[in-house]
Amino acid sequence: MMSAPRPGSRPAVSTEGPQRQLTERSTPALWGQLVARVFALPGAEEGHSQVSPPTSRAVFLADRHSEIAPERSLAPGRRLEPVHLHGVQDTSIHLVLPAARGRELTDAGWAEPHQYEDFGTEFMVYGPRDEAELEIVVAIVAERLAFARGQAASGAP
Repeated sequence: MMSAPRPGSRPAVSTEGPQRQLTERSTPALWGQLVARVFALPGAEEGHSQVSPPTSRAVFLADRHSEIAPERSLAPGRRLEPVHLHGVQDTSIHLVLPAARGRELTDAGWAEPHQYEDFGTEFMVYGPRDEAELEIVVAIVAERLAFARGQAASGAP
């Protein structure tokens, strides 16, 4: 499945941890919509991230607490954390996808590898800049939740 290219250049991203988006962030209103839409996805449950700064929000799965394999979680060996949303001062998302799909999203300009990746499945997806990008980013998160459950990718743009 191919991804439509993200228009424009990539945002600046920190080179020191924690990895964060420095430019082209979502507006606070758009970030709020992102948070609301992500936690409205079926089975998504909000919590505190086990591996990200306190301003981040973990996306847990109500129907699965343990990982199928360590490369499907941002917090291997702990409660399954397939995604976390960074705070309004950052607006990017960390998630895990099959490595080939993550490379596809990277090539299309939507993502980049996580700076502290362990398995080649950890990626940063940039915060959406408008409503059209919001739809795409939410679809990517939904695809990620399916991956955490061991389901096939859903065809996100």
